[in-house]
Amino acid sequence: MTVEKRTYCRFCLGYCGVMVELDGETVVGVRGDREHPISQGYTCPKGRALGAFHEHPDRLDVPLIRRDGVLRRAGWDEALGDLGRLLGGMIETHGAAAVATYEGTYSVFDGSAAAMTARFMGAIGSPSRHSTLTVDVPSGPYIAELVAGSPWLTPIPDPDARFVLLLGTNPMHSHGHILSLTRPKAWLRHWAANGQLWVVDPRRSETAAVATGHLAVRPGSDYALLAYCVREILIDGADREYVAERVAGVERLAAAVEPFDLASAARITGLDPGELEALVEAMRRAGRVAVHPAGTGTSFARGANVVMWLSWALAAITGALDRAEGMPIRPGMLRGMQRTGWEVSDGVPEPGPPSRPDLPRRWGQYPTVALLDEIEAGDVRALVVVGGNLLTALPDTPRTIAALRSLEALVVIDVVETETTRLATHLLPATGQLERADLDPVDFFGMRPVLQLTDAVVAPRARRRSVWWILAQLGRRLGVEVMPGGLDVEAATDLDVLRALHGGAEPEQWARLEAASPAAVLGEPPEAGWTRQFLPEGRWRIAPQPLVDQLATLEPPPADGLLMITRRMLRKVNSHMADGHGVRDPARPEAELHPRDAEAAGIVDGDLVRVGTEHGSIELAARVTDRIAPGAVSVPNGFAAAWVGNLVSGTDLDPLTAMPIQSALPLSVERVGAAAGE
Repeated sequence: MTVEKRTYCRFCLGYCGVMVELDGETVVGVRGDREHPISQGYTCPKGRALGAFHEHPDRLDVPLIRRDGVLRRAGWDEALGDLGRLLGGMIETHGAAAVATYEGTYSVFDGSAAAMTARFMGAIGSPSRHSTLTVDVPSGPYIAELVAGSPWLTPIPDPDARFVLLLGTNPMHSHGHILSLTRPKAWLRHWAANGQLWVVDPRRSETAAVATGHLAVRPGSDYALLAYCVREILIDGADREYVAERVAGVERLAAAVEPFDLASAARITGLDPGELEALVEAMRRAGRVAVHPAGTGTSFARGANVVMWLSWALAAITGALDRAEGMPIRPGMLRGMQRTGWEVSDGVPEPGPPSRPDLPRRWGQYPTVALLDEIEAGDVRALVVVGGNLLTALPDTPRTIAALRSLEALVVIDVVETETTRLATHLLPATGQLERADLDPVDFFGMRPVLQLTDAVVAPRARRRSVWWILAQLGRRLGVEVMPGGLDVEAATDLDVLRALHGGAEPEQWARLEAASPAAVLGEPPEAGWTRQFLPEGRWRIAPQPLVDQLATLEPPPADGLLMITRRMLRKVNSHMADGHGVRDPARPEAELHPRDAEAAGIVDGDLVRVGTEHGSIELAARVTDRIAPGAVSVPNGFAAAWVGNLVSGTDLDPLTAMPIQSALPLSVERVGAAAGE
């Protein structure tokens, strides 16, 4: 006899509600929860494969220690004791900074992992913390900090937005990035039907297919399109009353975008001038403009900061920021920033690590790309990886492999085997999402303010343990206390830890959440304009000098030749689920190119091709399609069979965030072998 339990999926920021069918402790099926107030029965292929992933043949079950070059089984006491001695000796000899951490995609979707990693590093006194934040859309928190004084403010399109502009993102597949968009097709069609939905992307993506308008810009030129829009709206179309009351620095903004007239924007973007004029006219008719630019196409490119900044600027001058039918800002149902506000920051970073003091330290973390320098310099001797696959996340793959192999200790906490786990000196098995209680506070960036708390669906198998338990036990071996609220690591439960970490700021909300578990709890958004009382001098700082300077120095992408863009895919998240286990029609690493470009290179659909930048090359199958604009080549990230890191340099970095430039790179494509079947 089977039973069903309610929970939510944690493969991406959609956090859809699901019903898990169990035969005893075995997962035999997963379906969408029709009673879930947000997802309403929707699931994507990843969510439907949740049961297969839980039963994955490569699940990690027991701790492993590398002995004589081979990973061998160990008990928890043996593994943690060995690590305690090893890391303790390093800290005593070289200082606490010799121990570093990296938090990957898995830790993002674990309600206690990131907070406990921060507590662990604080307890041992190490500043060497790194995460996906600095290799995946660091422009988001950076621009929020410069414009609003807090990196954690995230304006998102309102469900009833009059005009939505999406740049370089395909939420139909990704479900949004810094935007939790479950049921993406329904929301996208809603925006298109009730207002205007425009998509700027060299690909005619699945999102573009349902849009009001699609502009196939030259990769890396989005900044020029936005600068033109801001320039023209400032001339005619701005919300003068809102700007006068809420926006500071408008004159400097106008001067910064003045060079981007119609002729200049058309030349840089490769668009017909009429397309640009139509876009601006549509904005003027709509009034408030909601802009979401946080996708791989824009956020990985050289102009990422400027694109994010001008998106804020366009929303601000049209009166959309923190406004209904524009871009509301969530205060957090558990943080309650509409009452507490935030400590205003000016965005000036701290110095980077000893080997790279020139790189910026922000938000309590060193830039992840600095890890390689720190390891090579001998400053970092042990690295604790929490749910991340560094070999598919970092640039310069050969250098990354060499650096990880040189570590005295590479500790990997994860759920299934990855390319990174195979290099570990200590491999520690973590519970999967169905084996732990968890919290999903998506209300900072979700379409609706919502919280979700869930119990574990099944008990952990074998010797898998929660991330918080592993870090707290390791802390004990190092003589430091990591547990929050005085909890006893031996007696505490997942829920105890979540309550101690997140339940204090808004205890009434937490009590309501526990009472509703495992259902979602909706909250009422605060009144529009709530941010004003906490903003620097009550205004958006809309023309920060570092961004004005960066716009002035950006070089347009070359008008000729091929340019690489990267993309996310529906059936995986970064390298998570890239092996396709349990997913129908799994994603494959394919380079998309236009028929004109394919013909010029003598390539037909399905051919094996080598794509290369000045940094390196990879081989993958060609997908010839008119869905992509001439001159652009789209390559998916996260595949071990075709590491995009081979194409990316660890020294070509954004100077303000230290993010490696991963998109709009000049690219060559050559045929290596015949199409399958020839």
